[in-house]
Amino acid sequence: MDNGLPCLDLLEATPAILRGLMAELSAQDLRWKPAPERFSVGEVLAHLSHSEGHCFRARLDRFLSEDNPEFESDDAQDHLELYRNMDPEDAFDHFEEQRETNIETLRDLPPGSGERKAVHQAVGLLTLAQMLHGWALHDLGHIRQIAELVRARKYLSGAGPLGSFYQLKP
Repeated sequence: MDNGLPCLDLLEATPAILRGLMAELSAQDLRWKPAPERFSVGEVLAHLSHSEGHCFRARLDRFLSEDNPEFESDDAQDHLELYRNMDPEDAFDHFEEQRETNIETLRDLPPGSGERKAVHQAVGLLTLAQMLHGWALHDLGHIRQIAELVRARKYLSGAGPLGSFYQLKP
């Protein structure tokens, strides 16, 4: 059934995209940080796992069970210690499981669900469809971030002099 909700195919594809990007990473690679203040791939995976349930799913449930729920802003910086201490593989497995469940829920919603409304403390009125676009933006940002980390960790040094053509920002 096509319920008209946007972004579901991208959201469903994200785990496979990430799995492909990380195919050649070792446990050490997953924990490598380009700088102390930057995230490792493992920390990004922990963030994705945490935000999948504590941000996106929690908001989705409130969109569906309440009229005009109010959402607070969530800052990833508040959870850095949690991200540092999570096992990257466990975090990714948990993310994949949650995402599968969330996609099933979203695909089963009736047409018109994207128009359900909430109020976000920082931005005001928000529809479920807009949150799905934000969810896709979040995924794409972290796909890009992991791709840059993989480029810097696994491929830049092996490119020899060709590496000078690339300005990486992991």
